[in-house]
Amino acid sequence: MEILSPVGSPESLPAAIKAGADAIYLAGKSFGARAFAGNFNDSELEGAVGYAHDHHVKVHVTVNTLIKNREMDEAVSFVRFLKDIGADAVIVQDLGLLKNLASIDIPKHASTQMQVHSAEGLRWCAENGLDRAVLARELTMEELASMVPDSPVETEVFIQGALCYCISGGCLMSSHIGGRSGNRGSCAQPCRKKYTTDTKTGYLMSCADLFGMDYMDGLRDLGVTSLKIEGRMRSPAYSYLATKAYAMAERGKKGEEFDETMELLRTVFNRGTCEGYLGGVVSPVQSLYPDNRGFFIADVKISNGSIDPSQIVEPVGLKDGLSIFEGDAKIGGFKVMDLDPIHVPFKIKDGRYSIYRTYDPRIDEVKNLIGGAPKLSGSTQRKAVRTRLPNASREENRTLLSFYVSTIKTMEAALPYADRIYFDGFDKADEAREICTQASREFVTLLPRFDPLDEFAENVHPVMVNTVGQYRACKGARRIYGSSVLNAFNSHFPLDLHQVTLSTELSKPEIADMVAHYPGRTEVMAFGRAELMVTRDPGMESCTLRDETGAGFPVYKDRRGYSHVLNSVDLYLVDSLLDLKRMGVSSAGIDLRKRPPALAKAVGEMCFEPSRQGREKLVEMCGGATTRGLYQRGV
Repeated sequence: MEILSPVGSPESLPAAIKAGADAIYLAGKSFGARAFAGNFNDSELEGAVGYAHDHHVKVHVTVNTLIKNREMDEAVSFVRFLKDIGADAVIVQDLGLLKNLASIDIPKHASTQMQVHSAEGLRWCAENGLDRAVLARELTMEELASMVPDSPVETEVFIQGALCYCISGGCLMSSHIGGRSGNRGSCAQPCRKKYTTDTKTGYLMSCADLFGMDYMDGLRDLGVTSLKIEGRMRSPAYSYLATKAYAMAERGKKGEEFDETMELLRTVFNRGTCEGYLGGVVSPVQSLYPDNRGFFIADVKISNGSIDPSQIVEPVGLKDGLSIFEGDAKIGGFKVMDLDPIHVPFKIKDGRYSIYRTYDPRIDEVKNLIGGAPKLSGSTQRKAVRTRLPNASREENRTLLSFYVSTIKTMEAALPYADRIYFDGFDKADEAREICTQASREFVTLLPRFDPLDEFAENVHPVMVNTVGQYRACKGARRIYGSSVLNAFNSHFPLDLHQVTLSTELSKPEIADMVAHYPGRTEVMAFGRAELMVTRDPGMESCTLRDETGAGFPVYKDRRGYSHVLNSVDLYLVDSLLDLKRMGVSSAGIDLRKRPPALAKAVGEMCFEPSRQGREKLVEMCGGATTRGLYQRGV
């Protein structure tokens, strides 16, 4: 299997290559999902490709953010440049960008952000010019076994590094609460913050790092093409040690050198480790702390400023760096200068503490071995590109109202106002459809967000899909609607849908620009608590998560065990329905899933007969506050 290593800066380039990577992945200064890594300018990129190829290492370049209309020409030009400098593959999330890359002869990989997590998704990739799919990190070995052996494209699986709490490609929490979009490479990591419920407090959405070495043999047997190490935001020493460990394991070179490499890897970056979901659906959360504390070596008693080394099972050497914690609080750190006992060089009260190794002097040897960044240069220039965006002609019609509901009672309350129902309840779909049919309302079955075994499909009645795999699986349906989870972000969006709900990360001017050039029907979410995350974590229960500002995020667990984290306030664009109509938006989405019938009635009345009194009543029913979301500011 290929060992694919992270290179977040020129300094990490020799680290990954000297450690034994078969391929590396890196980014330019734009369009990469790690916007805060060092990354590479064009000249450095050309030099990096040459440097890697001189060492027989392939280079994959990430262009894996969502692309706005005004950015498309630059993004396509960048990929043409990557082809010209000999990059081995480009990693893509945006479906509109993928459409515009069809004529560029460079291997294309579906980013994990594209949400490919089933056999149908892999078949869609093969039919749409993709050579490889980076599979969702939420898949188990059993689920991988159902799709990888017969995959028509290469497959790539994450084996090491940070895990997203949300199902890959669908996290909106950072953008909606902080204006920094994970889909645009600027995630502020709200999952690493402390939260409180009625029963517990901690870092309740902070995942430990994936450590999947024990699954390498199984993944190889399935036919996985590439093992991916996450970590472009981490140090060159981390890139070297992680790459070396997995390269040695893949080549069967375990022994004393391997053991030492693993020991240093645990020290150079460590927030706790887990198997992710490879071993089954177990919680990946490590809720005690979210940051890199180094390698935990012992809970000890400190007396008179000294630590008896007999309390520590792990070896401790001179000049090791140790950090002392009391619960959540870091008391201090120091370099070990004596061993029997170990003296703490600052004042500390007697008591019990946790000790972590944060530094090992052998890491200096690693840094010396890596050396500095190589001199990287190139002379290839980008070529200008103009993508075509025809104007879309539209008749001015009333903006229809689509109500998202999860119970029949709420649906019945919405029916007098609804043109269309999206029903989130596969098991009661037949009963709900019959009620809608009698009321002469369109009924659309809303499929689950995550379906690794392709269990849910609709090939007769109208259906709303969330992924390219579901889109392919439902080709026979009377009408196919696309949910906002498909991340329709520009007018080049290619799927042949009856209607697509636009990304909720678009601003008002961006919506207007997209609709003006997109030939199909569009929907814009106008009311409801935005679904910020869907997680497979079995440890999350139905509750309200409260952050350190006091904001409360409702969480509900569905029948399949997935938990849905909703925004703390309702989106309210009901007073913008006329604006949406003028833009040419076909439908407005009213999200009332897990909400009472009375709220459905109040929203419907405001849509048809807006009034100050009605708005005040509705805001009161929503808890006293609403938001205009990213409609006002975008990302």
